[in-house]
Amino acid sequence: MNAPATPQLFVHHVFFYLPATATDADRANLLAGLQKMRAIPAIKLAHIGTPAATDRAVIDRSYAYSWLCFFESAADELSYQQHPLHDAFREECAQYWEKVVIYDAVGPAA
Repeated sequence: MNAPATPQLFVHHVFFYLPATATDADRANLLAGLQKMRAIPAIKLAHIGTPAATDRAVIDRSYAYSWLCFFESAADELSYQQHPLHDAFREECAQYWEKVVIYDAVGPAA
């Protein structure tokens, strides 16, 4: 008899790096775009962050915003990737960053 599959929580963490020429308006527009994506139903939990005032050699504080999302499954994360709000975010906000770094991870939900 096969044991039931363990649910795999899917974590999607995105770091946005802005060019040195970014204006306050650019930052505000990127933040507004991230806030709109919170309405995507597949997202279990979303957090928008900025670098903390910590100071250790291993900490990267050069990004402008981080976007951290939790999903119940990889299928839910795929649904998020294909959602019209996510498509609109990429189309409208890509002009504000020069680099994006993404870390995706899975693990037991418990």
